[in-house]
Amino acid sequence: MLTLERLRADHADAVLAFERENREYFARTVPDRGDEYFTPAGFAARHAALLAEQDAGVCHFHVVLNEEGRLVGRINLLDAEDGSAELGYRIGERAAGKGVATAAVAQVCRMAAATYGLTSLVAVTTLDNLGSRTVLERNAFVVVGDTTIDGQAGVRYRREHLGH
Repeated sequence: MLTLERLRADHADAVLAFERENREYFARTVPDRGDEYFTPAGFAARHAALLAEQDAGVCHFHVVLNEEGRLVGRINLLDAEDGSAELGYRIGERAAGKGVATAAVAQVCRMAAATYGLTSLVAVTTLDNLGSRTVLERNAFVVVGDTTIDGQAGVRYRREHLGH
């Protein structure tokens, strides 16, 4: 059973440890966050900025915890406005391939509707990220167009009817 918790100030240490542990793994499929992000001062500034965005209602950030309460991923709803937001997520290497992303996306879709009043979500991924594409398609996201992500061919997804 996974738990999603809204990002809080006291998650900072666990989030930084998670990001450091998975830096090389994430860099295989998404652009690296840069060395400054991983310094104590850089990370603290970024974490504070995320909390400010969340307090303003612009974004909704979450940590994904496993049964033991260990942080295994992050899942976010970005740029929320007019009933829609962009979904973003990253699951750590140790939890990859075990259904964690699929379950977390299903859970955040329900939260998006019930907690945040959203009616649709969009998501983008590169064409070659088959794992992410599978997660989205298993959660009733449908392809709505092509896109480019950091110079790579990508695909844009959308999901309506979030409470279902």
